[in-house]
Amino acid sequence: MTAIALEIKISATNNAFALWCCGGNKIVTWGSRDAGGDNSALHGQSRHVKHVQAAKDGAFAAILADGSVVTWGDPDAGGNISEVQDQLKGVQQVHATAGAFAAILADGSVVTWGSPLLGGNSSEVQGQLRNVRRIEATQTAFAAILSDGSVVTWGQSASGGDSSAVQDQLSCVRAIQAAGFAFAATLEDGSVVAWGAPDFGGDNSGVQDQLVGVQNVYATDYAFAAILDGGSVVTWGRPDRGGQSSSVQDQLRNVQELQATNCAFAAILSDRSVVTWGSEFSGGDSAAVRNQLRDVKQIHGSSHAFAAILADRSVVTWGHPACGGDSSAVQHQLKDVLTIQAAGFAFAAVPQMDLSLRGALTILLAALSKISSQASRQDYMLGLKCWWVTQKFTSVLQVSLDSGVLEELAHDLNMPERQIFLGPQRIGVVVKY
Repeated sequence: MTAIALEIKISATNNAFALWCCGGNKIVTWGSRDAGGDNSALHGQSRHVKHVQAAKDGAFAAILADGSVVTWGDPDAGGNISEVQDQLKGVQQVHATAGAFAAILADGSVVTWGSPLLGGNSSEVQGQLRNVRRIEATQTAFAAILSDGSVVTWGQSASGGDSSAVQDQLSCVRAIQAAGFAFAATLEDGSVVAWGAPDFGGDNSGVQDQLVGVQNVYATDYAFAAILDGGSVVTWGRPDRGGQSSSVQDQLRNVQELQATNCAFAAILSDRSVVTWGSEFSGGDSAAVRNQLRDVKQIHGSSHAFAAILADRSVVTWGHPACGGDSSAVQHQLKDVLTIQAAGFAFAAVPQMDLSLRGALTILLAALSKISSQASRQDYMLGLKCWWVTQKFTSVLQVSLDSGVLEELAHDLNMPERQIFLGPQRIGVVVKY
C-alpha cells in the first residue's frame, strides 16, 4: 500500500469557509450561502485547484492549474468575474482586500475586480502595473511591488491606496506588510516606510530612528512589529492592539519569529519561550499558560487566539475561547500534532502520520467556534479532509450533519477517507473504506 498525504488548505470569509487540497478537483464550502458558503454554481469547474483566496466581505476566487480563475459568493465583493473573465489567463497569484481581488498574470500585468471602493477598480494606475512581482492588501487598498523595487498603490486613499506622500521613499522595496488599514514597506537597506491610516500604523515617525537593520515586519489589524538584526523588536500603531510593547520590552531579546492575531502579538525567543502583548482578549495575555509555553516550535494565530505546538507535539492554546483559545474539549486528542491551520474563528490540528502502519491513519481535529453576523448567530462545524491513495479502494462519501454544515462532503478521487469532526454541540466520526 502506498500512502500519500495531500496538503489541506482553508480560506475563510467573515461567515463562510472553503476547504481544498492542492491539485484536487473539489472545493468544499460551508457557512453563509451569501458569503461564499455555497459554490454549487461552479458545476464542476474547480479542476486541479492551485489556490483559493478569500475576500472577507463574502467572496472566494480559485486559481486553477490552467491559469484560469473561478469565483463564487457575493458579486459585490468579487464573486462575479464576468466583466474580466476573458482577461484572466495565465494567472499566477490572486490577492484580496475585504471586497475586491487583484490577479497577477504571467506577463506581470494585473487584473482587478470587485468593489471599486475597495480596490476593484485599478484603471487610474493600470498603465503603471507592469512587471508586478508581488501584491499586498489592507482591508480596502492594494500595494504592488514591481520588479524594479518601486511600488504602485490603489484603493481607498486613507487606507494605503494613496502613497504619494512617501512615493519618493518607495524604492528598492524588499517586502510590504499590511495591517488593517496601513502598509509598511521594508527597504533593501533595512529601513521601513509606512503609510495609510496613522492609528493603524500608517505613521512610524515616532520610531523611525529605531527602525534600522529590520529583518521582518509583522502586523495585527491595528499595529506593526519589526524584528531587527539583533533579535530585538520595535512596535508602532494603536497601543492597545500591539503597537505598544513597553511592558514586555525587556523580555524581547533574541526574538526568532512573531505571529499575530487581529489585536495581539506572540514572539518566540531563542530559548523557545514565548512573550505576548496587545489585547488580552486576542491572546495578548498568556499568563494563564505561561508555565506551559516551553520548548515552543510553532505558533499560529486565529482572529483572536493563539495555538502553540511544543517540542513533544502537544498543543497549548490561549486567547478568546470562541476563536480557538480554549482547547480543553479536545485537549486529550491533541497529541503528536504535526501542524496547525488557523481559520478566522478556529484551529485545526493535523497529527503526524505513522506511515509504517498499514492503512496510514490521518486524524483531523477541528476546533470550532461561533461566528457572529448581523443577520444571525450560528454554530459552524469546521471539517478538514485528508486522503491517502490506494489502488484497492474507491470511496465517495456524503455526510449530513445536524447543524446543516458540510451538507455534502464528497470527492471524485479513488481514495478512502476517515473524518473526525469536533464542535461545541456535536462530535461525529465517519469512517468509510
